[in-house]
Amino acid sequence: MATKSSGSGRKAGGGLARPVQPSADLAAITGSSPLPRSEVVSKVWDHIRKNNLQNPQNKREIVADDKLKKVFGGKDRVSMFEMNKHLSNHLK
Repeated sequence: MATKSSGSGRKAGGGLARPVQPSADLAAITGSSPLPRSEVVSKVWDHIRKNNLQNPQNKREIVADDKLKKVFGGKDRVSMFEMNKHLSNHLK
């Protein structure tokens, strides 16, 4: 019976797991401490759900409130796919 390899030997901490610093506009939603990118996206979705900002007719569309407008470059509505592009502009 073959045994499973234990992975490629790479260490976690890059890509999505690496902490990033949110901009001041994004920090209004996520908090100002560095977070992994996945956690930033999760906190933005929590804000969207809590404030009922998804378009009921098209769940892929996000209707921006005042906080999200600053992050979305002043746009009133963005698709959930476009959202990640806007978020990356606010992460260092």
